[in-house]
Amino acid sequence: MGLFSKFIAKIKGTNDFAPADWKELEEELLLSDLGPSLTKEFLEQARKVKSENAQEALSQILSTHLSTKDRGALLGQETTVIMVVGVNGTGKTTSVAKLAANLKKSGKNVVMAAGDTFRAAAVEQLQTWGMRIGVEVVSGKANGDPASVAFDAAKKAQESKADFLIIDTAGRLHNKNDLMAELEKVKRVVEKVFPINEVLLVIDATTGQNGLQQAKIFTEAVQVSGIILTKIDGSARGGVALAIEKELDIPIKWIGTGESESDFAHFEADSYIQGLLS
Repeated sequence: MGLFSKFIAKIKGTNDFAPADWKELEEELLLSDLGPSLTKEFLEQARKVKSENAQEALSQILSTHLSTKDRGALLGQETTVIMVVGVNGTGKTTSVAKLAANLKKSGKNVVMAAGDTFRAAAVEQLQTWGMRIGVEVVSGKANGDPASVAFDAAKKAQESKADFLIIDTAGRLHNKNDLMAELEKVKRVVEKVFPINEVLLVIDATTGQNGLQQAKIFTEAVQVSGIILTKIDGSARGGVALAIEKELDIPIKWIGTGESESDFAHFEADSYIQGLLS
């Protein structure tokens, strides 16, 4: 019997969880990457649960920490422009391609910008995805100016009357100041053509609490409007995303669960919470 199942079975009507059980539950929550602050709050509320439907009560406790912001796309009046940001290794470039494939399947005309120019593999990866899913990719010279690539892509999206422009961005910069300057430059240059409608931050579910620190840094650099949570297919439960939602009020919008283009879907709060409780 899993820990949460044991907790639910014991807590029904009796609340006879022993101190050792509470300690074990705390460890399990920390392993789920909820973080110490959110774990403490959860335990305080869980100790008050005396319900015949304990699982529902626990789900509601976790759900109260989710952001109440809209999880839909923030659409532009003409072309909707989405910047995708995050550190290397989170699945950022793959997420750009999966998002483009998802939008294309719904009948949208999409352009992708290979703005991670410092990583030749990222540009090649996006170009390969573009050929596979039938989406145009605008790229530039290796180690070129990411803002220049983004601007060219915006002009291409304007000429082709694209519904969406999705911009991959650099994920490896020497320090926070470099990161902020680069993202601000990309935003400033693109907005000569179109406003940036949405900034999606890619968080690796296996990152743990380091993901919260990443989110804080990126929100200082640019106004993040949503999270793409990747690698949720493994043992990681992605609890760090809930910690980000609670602390920074940034909603999870997309979930990546595998390598193929179909392993990408809109965030569903109920299934996510149940995954944390499983």
